[in-house]
Amino acid sequence: MRFAYSVKQKIRVAMLLFAVMACSILIRMLEDKSVEDMNESFVSMYNDRLIPATDLFYISEHVQQKRSLIEEELYAIKGGERGIDIPKEMAGYDAAIDSLMSKYEKTLLVRQEKDQLRELKRRLLQSEQLESSTVRLISEKQGEAARRLFESSGRQASKQAVAQLSVLMRTQKMVGQELLKDSEFMVSGSKLYSTLQVALAILIGVLIVGIVFTSNLVKISNENFHLN
Repeated sequence: MRFAYSVKQKIRVAMLLFAVMACSILIRMLEDKSVEDMNESFVSMYNDRLIPATDLFYISEHVQQKRSLIEEELYAIKGGERGIDIPKEMAGYDAAIDSLMSKYEKTLLVRQEKDQLRELKRRLLQSEQLESSTVRLISEKQGEAARRLFESSGRQASKQAVAQLSVLMRTQKMVGQELLKDSEFMVSGSKLYSTLQVALAILIGVLIVGIVFTSNLVKISNENFHLN
């Protein structure tokens, strides 16, 4: 009878230990997945938020530099001074903007960013077309016509492109903050998994002590039984 009871207890303990081991393995897998997700989140924040925000800033800088360049050239023409090779300078800025835009389009964008990007490309194209017309008039020595075109449409188109860039940068910041909140949630989950692992370790220790204690009781009981 005692033997059967002892075997039954050992089976229960073995099953409990197996369950604890399975839980420990599951928690470990969840923790590894959480760490992997956190790493992907941080990489995404760098590649899809920080770097693109910097690229948008440089695009804005180039757009404003082009506007300043045209203004300086128009002023130079009006004052009778010799201008610079403005077509070449503008082509350099346009190439830099196209390169940055192409790079930005390859990043991970939410739906709102995609819509804003389409609007930005439209405004940039409009601004570039007006700039090209202004530069052509400057090259043809039609300074007055160039000034009228720039004052009536060119400057405003450039400002609208910069304003749209600002809108897109604000959205970048907003989405980045959401990613940061997700990362904080994953960190909290990782801490929870660590706490559960500690709890399981304590439980395993208690079970081991219980097994040893039960074994000693059974041994003492068997010895008393034989003595009697």
